[in-house]
Amino acid sequence: MGIAAPRLSTPPARLRSYRAHGRPVAIAGLGVYLPERVLTNQELERTVETSDQWITERSGIRERRLAEPGTPTFELAARAASNALDDAGISAEEVDLILVATSSPDGPFPSVACRVQERLGASGGGAVDLLGACSGFTYALSVAEAYVAGERADTVLVIGAEVLSRLVDWRDRNTCILFGDGAGAAVVRPATGGAGFLSWCLGADGRGYDRIWCGDVERGAYAAQIPQPHIGMDGAEVFRFAIDIFIRQAATVAEAAGLTIDDIDLWVPHQANRRIIEAAARRVGLPMDRVMVNIERYGNTSTATIPLALHDAVTQGRLASGDRVLLAGFGAGLTWGACLLEWGS
Repeated sequence: MGIAAPRLSTPPARLRSYRAHGRPVAIAGLGVYLPERVLTNQELERTVETSDQWITERSGIRERRLAEPGTPTFELAARAASNALDDAGISAEEVDLILVATSSPDGPFPSVACRVQERLGASGGGAVDLLGACSGFTYALSVAEAYVAGERADTVLVIGAEVLSRLVDWRDRNTCILFGDGAGAAVVRPATGGAGFLSWCLGADGRGYDRIWCGDVERGAYAAQIPQPHIGMDGAEVFRFAIDIFIRQAATVAEAAGLTIDDIDLWVPHQANRRIIEAAARRVGLPMDRVMVNIERYGNTSTATIPLALHDAVTQGRLASGDRVLLAGFGAGLTWGACLLEWGS
């Protein structure tokens, strides 16, 4: 008989944060990859009891991308990684470490990172996957920043990649409307122009392990015991948690950097729900023209949402050298991760 876990009643009293130190570190390149297949709300109307209006009003999502059946996560990850290396002007042979954040690996092992390494022709460096759910990309970024700042690596490739469509119960209108497939990647290198990461806020509250799950979390059962595990969620509780943690992360990471909310030029949040983002931005005091939102096009791609949104912000001209950017996520666990950086390489 297992030990009953305490229910999540109040958020942790204090968020842990730290100021970046050591060698300055920046994002030197970005890359994304999205499957061609677009699934619209109108198409979902024909397969599940829902409507375009209901989905849009509740989530802000209008469409999402789906990988073709049988497509492995490493394929999306490798394509995004290759595009990021091209953007940074870095060859695969220069990569010292590959970190893949994913909630939908292709199997227990080998890691998605090793498959990406083989596909890129980057053998020799380190390669490992991280499971932080939707916070995974910021967690992986923090590891990359620490390695480069501590001069244990010069080039780290950080990837968020998902094929969540194989974990979705397409009969459940509360979850099937939310998720999509995609990948985003960042090349992390020593900063050369005074820009780079300023501060971090990472944490978890395991009391909320049963708020977002896949499989049977009570029995510890996943693919070995469940032929087709599905994503489940306590939507109301996650909604409340997300708004609270977004607000507190923003204040904590700004304070750690010696700045205020007014100093943030652009917030790039995890794209889980437009209503969550708008409510948090309103309470933080950030106008929506300083918030990057692209959930209407891609849905929730878990670890890939932040790099996808950051890439869109760059291509849309919403970021200039010297801008202060807040990246912030939350996810199953419950986990959270945020960082503040000055844009530029």
